[in-house]
Amino acid sequence: MEMTIHNPVMVNEVVDGLDCQPGKAIVDATLGSGGHALAILGKLGEAGVLVAIDKDERAVTLARERLRSFQNVHIYRLDWSELNSVLNLRVDGFLMDLGLASFQVDDPSRGFSYKLDGPLDMRFDQRDSLTAAGLVNRLSERELTSILRDYGEEPHSRRIARSITEERRRGRIETTAHLAQVVRKAVKGNPKKSLVRCFQALRIAVNGELSKLREVLDHGIDILRPKGRICVISYHSLEDRIVKSVFRELSNSLLNVLTRRPIVPSREEVIRNSRARSAKLRIAEKNG
Repeated sequence: MEMTIHNPVMVNEVVDGLDCQPGKAIVDATLGSGGHALAILGKLGEAGVLVAIDKDERAVTLARERLRSFQNVHIYRLDWSELNSVLNLRVDGFLMDLGLASFQVDDPSRGFSYKLDGPLDMRFDQRDSLTAAGLVNRLSERELTSILRDYGEEPHSRRIARSITEERRRGRIETTAHLAQVVRKAVKGNPKKSLVRCFQALRIAVNGELSKLREVLDHGIDILRPKGRICVISYHSLEDRIVKSVFRELSNSLLNVLTRRPIVPSREEVIRNSRARSAKLRIAEKNG
């Protein structure tokens, strides 16, 4: 299947936020298909270096092809928990774009979208054993309620969890279309927001996104040189809350927060790329 090139969000704002200049060392901790990396490399010059990581094999393959003309980029397929194995250096910038890439959302075989029928997978890293189907078919009603409530902020979490457990008595729920059907039956009126929230919650649970985010933020800030910048793009309130909290806790003592309010995409960018509409960019500089 041909991979869709992902449109990176707020490219200019990220390049400016990282203060990309020739000779600097930057880490892209969420490489994706390499959109932000391409823009960053264009500013670093031959003397600069970009270290880029992603745990999605397809992302790494696509980014390597896209960035093949650059000799000063080092790409690794790693989980966030493995950052210490390659990031034992001091850097001038650290970027995290926490959104899904278009090639992930638009591939039915990955199971990220309720709009496309495919296996209920949702893994970023295909080496992991846990899938969304595993959670949906194994967890108790109480556990499913907690995931949908805590990771999706879904007001109908209990009703949907009950509907899932009742449905799987008739047979396993293995596809995105089957799960979406169950959610639609459980929610009165327009179920679109509930579908978005439920799929988000399961994706977060499968990949342990929130549990790892604080650790990665701390590590990224730790390896920054004085006056180094950290930029984080989040797409829902749970992520943004963690980023905001970390920046606030370290404000004055370790960080100078440069965005008291997050930067959001321009109206023109949202028109060009509707998936950018919920993005929020927060930037902080390490005290020197």
